[in-house]
Amino acid sequence: MFKKKIGLVSLAAFTLVLAACSGGTDETAGSTDTGMASDSTAESSGLVEFEAVMTNDEEAIEGGTLRYAMVASSPFQGIFSPEFYEDAYDAELMGFTHQELFSIDENFMYSQDGMATYEFDEEARTIAITLKDDLKWSDGEDLTTEDVLFSYEVIGHPDYPGVRYGADFANIVGMEEYNSGSADTISGITIEDDQNITIEYIEVNPSILQAGGGIWGYPMPKHQLGDVAVEDMIASPEIRKNPVGAGPFRVKSINPGESVEFEANEYYWKGAPNVDGVVLEVVSPETIVSEMQNGNYDIAKMPTDQFDTYKDMENITLLGRPELAYTYIGFKLGHFDKEAGKNVADPDKKMADVNLRKAMAYAIDNNAIASEFYQGLRENAKGMIPPVFGDYVNTDIEGYYYDHDMANQLLDDAGYEDVDGDGFRENPEGEELVIKFASMSGGATAEPIAQYYMQEWNEVGLNVELSTGRLIEFQAFYDMLESDDDEIDVFQAAWGTGTDPNPTGLYGETASFNYIRYVDEENSELLSKINSKDAFDPELKFQVFHDWQEHMYENAPVIPTLWRSELFAVNNRVKNYGIDYDRLEGYEAIELTADSPY
Repeated sequence: MFKKKIGLVSLAAFTLVLAACSGGTDETAGSTDTGMASDSTAESSGLVEFEAVMTNDEEAIEGGTLRYAMVASSPFQGIFSPEFYEDAYDAELMGFTHQELFSIDENFMYSQDGMATYEFDEEARTIAITLKDDLKWSDGEDLTTEDVLFSYEVIGHPDYPGVRYGADFANIVGMEEYNSGSADTISGITIEDDQNITIEYIEVNPSILQAGGGIWGYPMPKHQLGDVAVEDMIASPEIRKNPVGAGPFRVKSINPGESVEFEANEYYWKGAPNVDGVVLEVVSPETIVSEMQNGNYDIAKMPTDQFDTYKDMENITLLGRPELAYTYIGFKLGHFDKEAGKNVADPDKKMADVNLRKAMAYAIDNNAIASEFYQGLRENAKGMIPPVFGDYVNTDIEGYYYDHDMANQLLDDAGYEDVDGDGFRENPEGEELVIKFASMSGGATAEPIAQYYMQEWNEVGLNVELSTGRLIEFQAFYDMLESDDDEIDVFQAAWGTGTDPNPTGLYGETASFNYIRYVDEENSELLSKINSKDAFDPELKFQVFHDWQEHMYENAPVIPTLWRSELFAVNNRVKNYGIDYDRLEGYEAIELTADSPY
């Protein structure tokens, strides 16, 4: 039996660290939800359940200012653009200022109750979009189909520096020619008039009508950004300081990275919101509990690792839902070839041996992490599709479980042996094996959980050290992942899946977000089947999703660690706020029953 290095303590001791400190954060990169919900109780698989709608019988005042806490350990970037943002914090900001064209139903499919309706023709492989009458941008200018087309032209542009371009966009007729610079227009997108536009696809599959799937649902204000070079947009004042959106509020002022003041958008397509404005401020995970207790804010997404400290607070109501996200441990298996626009596998990578990866999976106890740190608000994840997606989930997969004997046996059989007697295994060639593990800073649990994982890996003879010697700040962490920094062999992170369970955007060969750089022929074939026209057959669709999950389980390019619930603390003066994913009313419906939070 291999022993841990002196100086690491047990999981139980780490729990004492948590009990003595406040803090914690859920930092997730990638997609975000739409901010919509329905009038029901949030359900989740084995997790604690909460109501999803704020009920309040008190009479509302007229107007007022909503105070919103963005719980984060880092400043926000402030990229007010669906085309360019990369993390959940900026998506949280844009929940007030930007809105997708389409509403969604209880199955996360596009419905016909939003700013636009659509008509899908499977045989012609087209989607005809019709904008509602008299749509306006937040500056009062008309929102037309030119703005819908413009968003596609920006994302598909040869100079586009963002991460949105991928298989979904390349699937539009004429997009690859436009993206390569050989065509000046996208031949498959046709504007009929100011309200009607048609998009033709090379192939169609069920994800095309899944929210966050094949249709890009955000128009872009051409009248504001049309003269800005695409490569300069992300840093432009039009996006960073004076963004124009179609949501219920618009930006009044920004204190970069720290706070935003929003004012009501009188041009909003549903009419002006009920409150006059919103003040959003970044609040540390370490102080958010006391801030809510003192009545300084109305709404905050709470750190789940501090649940015991706020669950009985009398001036708030807790709303909860299963999160469209999962936490995972990823292995760097290649690099991203920017010139070719695709991920490339490297068989000589340190973590290329599947047995090494599986051994690391069996060495850790995620059930203990879930119970000790998250009080029933998280559970051991068996795969990369959260249980909220129902039939898409392969329930036959048992997942990885805590078994040091299994971990040691896998390493022994694969030739990882302690050759020099220092307590750590060398690689099968007899060379020193030092694995660099990257994890984000933020909150009281970040350090102890990272140390716990390293302790358990040390126990089975693997010399795992923190990349850079410390936890890494959120933005710097993802910058290192994107650049395939040599300081990272293994990393702990989280994905917001969005409302489409299709994994192509996270694990496809051309996916920029495929940070593990996993490329495998069978994986590509399964993703191709998921994205095929044949998948309109529900039986085939669910089967190939199940097969993909089985493939990822057997090959372990990722260790899924936790499925999650998310909790929102809502001050008792708030009325008409809900978080169910298919709710048609958003921030515009909120009312207040007092001049300031209780």
